[in-house]
Amino acid sequence: MSDLLYSEEEEALRSAVRDLLADHCDAPGVIARTESDAPHDLAAWKALTDGMGLAGLLVPEAQGGQGATPREVAVVLEELGRAVAPVPYLTSAVVATEALLETGDEALLADLAAGRKIGALAVALNVAAGGVYKVVRHEGGSLHGELTGVADAAVADVLLVPADDGGLYAVDAADATVTPQVSFDLTRPLATVTLDGAPGRLLGDAEPAVRRALRAGAGLLASEQLGLADWLLTETVRYLKERKQFNRPVGGFQALKHRLAQVWLEVVNLRAAARNAADALTTGTDADVAVAVAQAYAAPVAVHAAEEALQLHAGIGMTWEHPIHLYLKRAKSDSIAFGTAGVHREALAELADLQAP
Repeated sequence: MSDLLYSEEEEALRSAVRDLLADHCDAPGVIARTESDAPHDLAAWKALTDGMGLAGLLVPEAQGGQGATPREVAVVLEELGRAVAPVPYLTSAVVATEALLETGDEALLADLAAGRKIGALAVALNVAAGGVYKVVRHEGGSLHGELTGVADAAVADVLLVPADDGGLYAVDAADATVTPQVSFDLTRPLATVTLDGAPGRLLGDAEPAVRRALRAGAGLLASEQLGLADWLLTETVRYLKERKQFNRPVGGFQALKHRLAQVWLEVVNLRAAARNAADALTTGTDADVAVAVAQAYAAPVAVHAAEEALQLHAGIGMTWEHPIHLYLKRAKSDSIAFGTAGVHREALAELADLQAP
């Protein structure tokens, strides 16, 4: 059994990422960005990739990366979740990178690891590992078709596109038409990718690459959801200590203490589940089970923490200026990303050989 506690190196990494995000992703800045035509914060992305080399954490040193593990990536995602940072980290540095690690395209992998390019797997954000995904038509060396719900496609330089011949193709984003969709979560916008005879370079078999990428995405998303829930709890406790009603702090009322205690308990359990998933992805031991457990648990916890934060901040929480709505939307959007909690419960039942009555 691995030690699920954070190592000194992981805590140092957390501290560095939190400091960087404090400079780049303050709440008013993120809200202003969601109202603009450029929701992604490419300056923060550049600082994370060029400055800290974080895009290459999962890539071996021999292939131009940092040679770290999903455990370190999980710590980064916790902090990105805490800041609802509008950067394509999960989509490029985790999902697209894992797909390329499976197909073994070293040149493209090195580009993604160094942050020279942003990658996006052209599979809808709601598809779970092993789930059915849409493919495009491969004909005479070019690709034709439309894929919807692709997260962060708007800033991708290269799209990894599954085709009907079973292959995964690298398509230059300049050769595709990427149309923004109306997204509930404005900090991780979705887009439709249309290919009209776009040239594609074959990377390898799509099925194992997509499965590996989506499993890693689901397992590490739990750490982002943990970061979201933890920020919401901490911020709500802080607010209730300051807010006065009937000449006493609102946090002193027992009914509110019970609600906060419940969220705290859920967040503590989520930390265990998320850490276990990151560790299992690192060691390869029972990773399918650990990911299914983490995702079955994470979505309802993050959404509940956001709903409680919204209610306990009362009127101030309902305003556009307060960042809670960003967290609620991210928590809701994450709750269907890479499969819903129900999908993961079904997967877990199958893995554990527990049949429905």
